[in-house]
Amino acid sequence: MAIDLKVNGASRSVPAEPDTPLLYVLRNDLALNAAKYGCGAAQCGACTVLVNGKAVRSCVTPIGSLSNAEIVTLEGIGTADKPHPLQKAFIAEQAAQCGYCIPGMIMSAKDLLDRKPNATEAEARAALAGNLCRCGTNNRIIDAVLRAGKEIMGRT
Repeated sequence: MAIDLKVNGASRSVPAEPDTPLLYVLRNDLALNAAKYGCGAAQCGACTVLVNGKAVRSCVTPIGSLSNAEIVTLEGIGTADKPHPLQKAFIAEQAAQCGYCIPGMIMSAKDLLDRKPNATEAEARAALAGNLCRCGTNNRIIDAVLRAGKEIMGRT
């Protein structure tokens, strides 16, 4: 069965069953590997992507539920030549150590900053509370989110 999806602005058709997790389709069929498999139970946030602008866990989101949805992965928010403010901020703050959680962190942060670019530290921490980082760069991650918010608001 073929399922039609809109990913990073492009219409794509994938040969999969409706109950197939979005994460599997992104990685295995579309070669979009930023979202990671972490726990498979929507508990760690490594697989976070945006669906209609909202952060969702792609490991438990069936593709059959995504008809007419706008799916955005980390690969869809910036390029090497023109990185998104969050990508630039994560680099500037040296927020990644191993980097496994970072795509999910950035996508959760993008959800927050799209709604509230002037988010406070407490709001950033709350928005990222469901994204786990075992390396301990949490403070740098929060600094990067706040830095990106300032850039988005033109206060760099």
